[in-house]
Amino acid sequence: MSADRLRTAPSRPRAALLALATGLVLAGISAAPMVWAAPPAATAGVDIPYETFTLPNGLRVVVHTDRKAPIVAVNIWYHVGSKDEPAGRSGFAHLFEHLMFQASEHHDGEFFDPFKQVGVTDQNGTTNTDRTNYFQNVPTTALDMALWMESDRMGHLLGAVDQAALDEQRGVVQNEKRQGENQPYGQVWDRLSRSLYPKDHPYHRGVIGSMNDLNAASLDDVKQWFRTWYGPNNAVLVLAGDIDLATARRKAMQYFGDIPAGPTMAQPQVDVAKRPADTRETMQDQVPQARIYRVWNVAELGSVDIDRLQVLASVLGGAKASRLDRRLLHEDKLVDNISAGAWPSQLGSSFGIIATVKQGVDPAMVEAAIDEELERLIAEGPTADELERAKTSFRAGFVRGIERIGGFGGKADALAECTVYEGDPGCFRASLANVAATTAEDVKAVGAKWLDVGSHTITVVPGARAPLAEEPAVTPAPLTTPAPDRKFTTTRSRIDRSTGVPETREFPELKFPELQRAMLSNGTEVILARRPEIPVVQLSYEFKGGYTADQGRTPGTASFAMSLLDEGAGGLGALEFADRVESLGASIGAGASLDGSNAYVSALKENLDGSLALFADMLQRPNFEQKEIDRIKATWIAGIAQEKARPASVAMRVLPPLVYGQGHPYAIPFTGSGDEASIAKLGREDLLAFHRDWVRPEGATLIVVGDTTLEEIVPMLETHFGAWRGTGPAPAPVEVAEVARPATSRVFLIDQPGAVQANIFAAQVIPPTNDPASTRFDMANTVIGGDFTARLNMNLREDKHWSYGARSSASGTLGQRPWMASAPVQIDKTAEAMAEMQREFADFASGTRPPSEAELARARAINTLSLPGAYETAWSVMSTIGGNVRFGRPDDYVFQRKAEIESMTVSDLAGAAASIDPRALTWVVVGDLSQIEAPVRALGLGDVQVLDADGKPVASAKR
Repeated sequence: MSADRLRTAPSRPRAALLALATGLVLAGISAAPMVWAAPPAATAGVDIPYETFTLPNGLRVVVHTDRKAPIVAVNIWYHVGSKDEPAGRSGFAHLFEHLMFQASEHHDGEFFDPFKQVGVTDQNGTTNTDRTNYFQNVPTTALDMALWMESDRMGHLLGAVDQAALDEQRGVVQNEKRQGENQPYGQVWDRLSRSLYPKDHPYHRGVIGSMNDLNAASLDDVKQWFRTWYGPNNAVLVLAGDIDLATARRKAMQYFGDIPAGPTMAQPQVDVAKRPADTRETMQDQVPQARIYRVWNVAELGSVDIDRLQVLASVLGGAKASRLDRRLLHEDKLVDNISAGAWPSQLGSSFGIIATVKQGVDPAMVEAAIDEELERLIAEGPTADELERAKTSFRAGFVRGIERIGGFGGKADALAECTVYEGDPGCFRASLANVAATTAEDVKAVGAKWLDVGSHTITVVPGARAPLAEEPAVTPAPLTTPAPDRKFTTTRSRIDRSTGVPETREFPELKFPELQRAMLSNGTEVILARRPEIPVVQLSYEFKGGYTADQGRTPGTASFAMSLLDEGAGGLGALEFADRVESLGASIGAGASLDGSNAYVSALKENLDGSLALFADMLQRPNFEQKEIDRIKATWIAGIAQEKARPASVAMRVLPPLVYGQGHPYAIPFTGSGDEASIAKLGREDLLAFHRDWVRPEGATLIVVGDTTLEEIVPMLETHFGAWRGTGPAPAPVEVAEVARPATSRVFLIDQPGAVQANIFAAQVIPPTNDPASTRFDMANTVIGGDFTARLNMNLREDKHWSYGARSSASGTLGQRPWMASAPVQIDKTAEAMAEMQREFADFASGTRPPSEAELARARAINTLSLPGAYETAWSVMSTIGGNVRFGRPDDYVFQRKAEIESMTVSDLAGAAASIDPRALTWVVVGDLSQIEAPVRALGLGDVQVLDADGKPVASAKR
């Protein structure tokens, strides 16, 4: 559950990926099903076939059939967002998104509960400026349950919304707001929306709302808000996956047909609010370096212009070798990273450039260089190669995105977005065609039209963070709504809701792709899982050298060396290599983890051989050019400073040495980035030595998942990798010694002055992943903190509403695993939250409150019934095979693990819970010590020590 911030790239995953061309006006949709014609030639083979119908009450239903997995994506969009909130009611749309995850009139409990019992995957909800959506993937046999639940909260919610529910979710939302603002640069997007749009514009307010308005919300206010906006005639239901039109029509009518339509609310007129002049401001934040945000108001979603701006953004700053990257990152070395993007929205979109300025560089120099590159692109247009690369990259992103039927950015999402905004589920076709037809002259014209003047620039500089000022509260005007349109009618329902949620008694069987094997002449084993659903082939070359291979080397070597593999190879420089990757529509890279490393490529089937050639160069012939080493090194060191500024990542740097002890292979920052001094002294010979020792084909595994066969892929792999041989003897495996837990608990505090939240972590070692009891512990962890419905989250979020979310997890490792629990909490509840966490751990481990049969059943369902839908994507299959390779598991491990879980008892879970020792925890708390140190010391959980961001002791004021 989240509020999408003002058109930031991460919050609109498909806006940048698919750039769906969706519009404003809701056209009428015929009640008869419509089977759409073949797509235009420009999008042939890249499509989402669908059928659609409308219920008498106005609910539009879109159906897409995809039988690759026995699951159905249920995706419902309401055409209401923060743009629809009058003054004094900011944050209502997002608040109601949260409220609708609570009880409804015929289901007394969390909305998630029935879904957890059937193995739901990809379940969530989000709100942005323009819409609210809910989505989940369920086993085909659980579709009735999912539709019952969605229809109950659409048609039967208000009787269950009381003051307690409102107060609970208001507190959760306020902690979500604090959590966002507590991050480095976290106040920027709220400031941008206020500056880019006048006060009377629907986009002036942030999606999450103001504390004042949230506090002022009354029960009557929120109920009237629901009656106004959440009727079936203001919604779109998409059913995608293992379903057909006839089934969809029958079930939609059965569950939703009797819900009366609500008022037909007018959508605001498109108002891009193009600004007549450039403006700027400077703000301080507790950040290690300056960052520039320059944003323009540009053409609305659904226009040809916004699609052409996507192309311009890709050429300017949306690719690894874009113009801004070439100039500011590679040539002038003024920034540590830079990007450009176009972020579509209904009333008007945003085009933004974001640059993180190198320490010691004047931001004005960066701005001047940005201006020059933008002006040059608008004046001269892109080259033919740049234009073609941008188009290929755009199409490749769409192809990869439509592998998923649901979740963020899947096919159901694409169909819903198009239907809501334009009344045409297939509007993405127009967007694809617009991009394919864009010319250099089009790019020049659209840039001159929208990116001339009118930008707002925020420069964030290091300094003391000031609280984000709230705009004055106003008394909202009375909300009057029109009567529902008489054309909408209801149908009689035969559902007896008094009997409760439909029970799912049968479940589809787990299916995992059959694995085929071959051996390359270079000593690498090939494992193939054929997935022909989309024309993409993904490969992952698995090696043994991970962060632990830094033993006897400079810390950070493994991660640094692997990340440098794609910075030029085979004689191609870094920029030329990136250009070649983009021109093929490929995605390529490498990285390391604790116990191993890998290199990967995702290739369009049509460009598989060319992509493999680049992949082979990257692995066998990386350049490791000194100029690239120096450039990446400077950016890497700046990234470490950024890690220290973020509460969660600074904890991940400091915790491992505390848990494992200095000198242990795992006693390193779990970010893998090392420290500034070690990275500074890394030399080219260090990288060559790591590559020689650990990136070698003998004993490695090459996992292939996608649209290919062994007969096709093995000869290609032999061509590109068959002659590859390692040099010298392979290093011995890294020995990971066992460590003892501390005798007593310890508490470490890290100061974050001005923080509005404290980030609490508790950790200790548990047996390795290969331990016979490992799966039992994972099940026990599901009960205590491994799921939204687990004890920690239900306590700190849903009961106390002190946190936006509390979790626990145990990573997979060859040595002792790190088990960690975490909770960001409002600053004034830090000590109380730690006390609650300690109580939950103690009650669970001691048997005072042992796992119950109901908790076992829920954990079993979460970990087994979700499996038929868990391998929907090639990436999920590849990841599972990679885990089997890393830990020496058999090919049928997923089936063995499922059987073990199904046979577990409550006593098994209780035994696993007892392996947690609440008296030997290592706590790390990041927050404002002036507010938290004294109450935390008073808890008496253990010896308290203050550390700096490097984990070194510092003097405490003992405030």
